[in-house]
Amino acid sequence: MKEESHYHRPSGVPVNFRPPKTIVLVGLMGAGKTSIGRRLAKRLEVPFFDSDMEVESAAGCHIKEILDLFGEEAFLSGEYRVIARLLEQDPHVLATGGGSFMNPDTRAQIKEKAISVWLKADLDTLVARVSRRTDRPLLEDATRHRTTLEEFIKERYPIYGEANVIVQTFDEPTNTTVDRVIAALSEYIRDAYPAQYVLKAF
Repeated sequence: MKEESHYHRPSGVPVNFRPPKTIVLVGLMGAGKTSIGRRLAKRLEVPFFDSDMEVESAAGCHIKEILDLFGEEAFLSGEYRVIARLLEQDPHVLATGGGSFMNPDTRAQIKEKAISVWLKADLDTLVARVSRRTDRPLLEDATRHRTTLEEFIKERYPIYGEANVIVQTFDEPTNTTVDRVIAALSEYIRDAYPAQYVLKAF
């Protein structure tokens, strides 16, 4: 059963499950996938990967350069291959790019081989976060971040809604959001993978 978590939990929610599959974080730029993913991986005692960083490492250049030189289709093809390779590894936490889950082939791989978690953020939260960043290729030429993000929300949120677990994110300490992700994953794994539940608690 899909679980959407909106409630706050006290810091230090115990981990009472062992990840049966890789945990893939999906969501728009500014949702906190990388920062939350790093701390989630530490709490789960598994490795952390960022698909954007892995794509750049494989290509030997930044994503903006890949898009400029080879185009979006080439980027999406490379991203698919990188994510498919990562999903063959032992369970870990994987933060994906904002458009990764929109690619039907990549989405199918994630659905088959991972547990997907949508870090859902409202427009105001996203605008505040991306306005502080200068490394967002899709927003670099946008005259208004809000307008661009509104378009992304309309286009992508219905697809993100196919994720196994949905967790609302707020403008709050990262560890608070991580606690909410752990609580929501615990409920999902209890129902979907009972053999992995209460195997690990700390």
